[in-house]
Amino acid sequence: MATKVETTVEEKLRALYDLQLIDSRVDEIRNVRGELPLEVEDLEDEVLGLKTRMDKLKTDLETINYEIGAKKNLIEEAKVLIKKYADQQKNVRNSREFNSLAKEVEFQELEIQLAEKNIKEFKVQIEQKKEVISETKEKLTEREAHLKHKKSELDAILAETEKEEKALLAKSEKFEKQIEDRLVQAYKRIRNNVKNGLAVVPIERGASGGSFFTIPPQVQVEIASRKKIITDEHSGRILVDPVLAEEEQEKMHKMFSKI
Repeated sequence: MATKVETTVEEKLRALYDLQLIDSRVDEIRNVRGELPLEVEDLEDEVLGLKTRMDKLKTDLETINYEIGAKKNLIEEAKVLIKKYADQQKNVRNSREFNSLAKEVEFQELEIQLAEKNIKEFKVQIEQKKEVISETKEKLTEREAHLKHKKSELDAILAETEKEEKALLAKSEKFEKQIEDRLVQAYKRIRNNVKNGLAVVPIERGASGGSFFTIPPQVQVEIASRKKIITDEHSGRILVDPVLAEEEQEKMHKMFSKI
């Protein structure tokens, strides 16, 4: 079984700052993509919704046309019955039979009137549906074109950055393994709780990077000695001295240029 090599505090600080530089570069890449993935996803949902609406509208049209056909058949059947009853009236034996047939004829005529009224209403619905279909189709065409443009834009960015991001994520994972678990967990916790994901920062003009709170001179001396891990009492960030930061930035810059 291999013996774990003991690392100095300085080595831990360098490893943590290197991890921060790598993760910050990943953040930059993802910021370049910005809201594009979400925009594409929203557009895809919108296009799907419009297509579903189009399908429903077309189904509604088919149903209305079927109802019109059914009403036309009813009218034809009613006309046949009216003719039948009219012929029967010629051969009735009394007024009671005649009046009964007359009521049947009247009922069928009312059925025809109601069916014709329904057909007119259905035709109005068809025109309304066609208008909505036309508007929906126009909007769908516009959204599909917009989606195509956004997808093309996203694909171009992904093509430029995906390879680098994967390589950086692999490096980040590798660097994490070089740092003891408790420090990695502390780093991640701080990173999730601070602005811009900066968990490890150098001292800049007597304050921690991105902060206006001055660090006491004695604490600055301790940080420069690299003998223990010190956090900023205001932000909770892990602090490193500017010389170490500059050295690691130069090293990481060379590594990034090779990816």
